[in-house]
Amino acid sequence: MPVNIKMLSKRLRQAREVLAYSCEEVTQSTEIEVARLKAIETGSIRPDGDEILILAAFYDCDFRGFLDEERPAPVQQSDILFRRFGDVFTPQDRRLIQEFLYLCETESELETLVNTRKEKFLFAPTGSYFKSHGQQAAEALRNKLGYRENEVPRDVYKDFRSIGAHIFRRRLVNSDISGLYIEHPVAGHCILINYDEDIYRQRFSAAHEVAHAVFDSSEEVVVTYKTGRSKYNKDDFKEIRANSFASCYLMPPSMLKKLGEWDRATAQHWAQEFRVSTAALAKALKDAELIDDATASEIRSARVQLDDKIDPEIAKNLTPLQQKRRYALLEHGLSNYYVTLCFEAYRQELISAGKLAEALRVELSNLDEVAVLFGRTLCNVT
Repeated sequence: MPVNIKMLSKRLRQAREVLAYSCEEVTQSTEIEVARLKAIETGSIRPDGDEILILAAFYDCDFRGFLDEERPAPVQQSDILFRRFGDVFTPQDRRLIQEFLYLCETESELETLVNTRKEKFLFAPTGSYFKSHGQQAAEALRNKLGYRENEVPRDVYKDFRSIGAHIFRRRLVNSDISGLYIEHPVAGHCILINYDEDIYRQRFSAAHEVAHAVFDSSEEVVVTYKTGRSKYNKDDFKEIRANSFASCYLMPPSMLKKLGEWDRATAQHWAQEFRVSTAALAKALKDAELIDDATASEIRSARVQLDDKIDPEIAKNLTPLQQKRRYALLEHGLSNYYVTLCFEAYRQELISAGKLAEALRVELSNLDEVAVLFGRTLCNVT
């Protein structure tokens, strides 16, 4: 297939600029000389195959996106995101987000290879009240997934992945950001949760971003800021709708109404049962008109101890060292679901050991260590 050099050079230059790399930084990591890199980016010379692969890997992009005019530009969605919200993203966050999108695209490809079944969730709200739209959608999704009226979702990440969302958790430099949603032209619904947040807050953030996937995919990119921070707008109806969805999905109002009187001890118990923060619980109760301002303040002051909080992606039967390593993987975006998917594709011989290592962001020599951590075995890896 003939390569459009003009397109190739433009896309390579765009990738470097969107990810805020200088030519010197690229040269330091790739050993492609600055003069040659600049000539490649202006279309003066044609890069060889190895150079394209090296640059694609460095920019966390699928190399096919640089060569195939039928595919969207490799950093197209990142470019849209940073043009709209560029001032809030450090160069490091830009690169972390691009890596997140690479993981989403890889996950989507692997799901297709292993024939993972997904259930689409399409929702058409009634009425013009945004807050009600969130509640309606939460009830509809709970019904679709078979939840009983008084049943609490335990693994929301599994729930949302089952309807096609790609969810990764990654610690961002900008701690003001709670999460973001990107509609990717290849992977679809992509959701990044800031791992800097409390574990239970991350669950709420995941549900919040899923609401943006349900209602706001036409915007292509949405950034959510932590409540009370400078970028948060309490009058943003779309954010109100997303918060309503998250609250009602995790804490159904019909269930809250049956729980009786509230005090600090009761609040701590039910915050743990719902796997939410006491602040989220207080707001849900206040919105349902079940408590007054004084009780809401008392509930917010209560806390579920950090050691008592449960992360569904960290099994309790792991040793402390194994849990620590799992947390490290999660912090770098590698969920239990994603890692398991990678190994399953390898087990079925749908991908090579090299591709497995690339997908897991490790050297080939370190695959065994990851395999052991997830109870897997590898054969003939050299």
